[in-house]
Amino acid sequence: MKKAREPTYSFVILTLVLIVVNTVLAYASTTYIPSNTSGIAYLFPAVAFMILFTLWYGLYGAIAAYVSTLVGSGLLATEVLAQNPPIAVLWAIAGLIQVLIPLVAVRKFGIDLALETRRDLSLIILFAVVINNLVGAAWGAFSLSLVLDTPGAMGSVFSAWLIGNVIVTLLIVPLALRFITPRIGKSRLFVKAYWD
Repeated sequence: MKKAREPTYSFVILTLVLIVVNTVLAYASTTYIPSNTSGIAYLFPAVAFMILFTLWYGLYGAIAAYVSTLVGSGLLATEVLAQNPPIAVLWAIAGLIQVLIPLVAVRKFGIDLALETRRDLSLIILFAVVINNLVGAAWGAFSLSLVLDTPGAMGSVFSAWLIGNVIVTLLIVPLALRFITPRIGKSRLFVKAYWD
């Protein structure tokens, strides 16, 4: 019987690298892509990579997604969150939600990340493009509404967040899974469950 791999320093290094990469992507997405009046970028490519890293590296990727959402697109790039760190901590849960929903779905439904069947592709689109972004946008809009006093801010944040994230995840996630997963799946760092 094969023993499960114990996490090693390699996973600590991986997590730190993912935090740096995701933070740079989140900061760049928030800073250099046009945004609405609430500071939400119309397109946020960083989310697609956060999802991919979590699907490939399990909860190590999820930790990186939360930290980089908090720091890269929150405290460093969004003035209202920089001025309200407790709200930023709550707000960053949206990034965690957006990566955990697809991760749990992939593990629960046995989705092959190489997306060789229509079933797998359909489930990825449902959980890694639609549901996760819908719930993440709702959480993000709600938590930002706690500090934004602009009328209609919650609706503006929700729609910009949802539409932008659906577009980038639909364009990036399925293609990257289909063509890159076979290579990453052979890596010693590929996580088949949540932590292994």
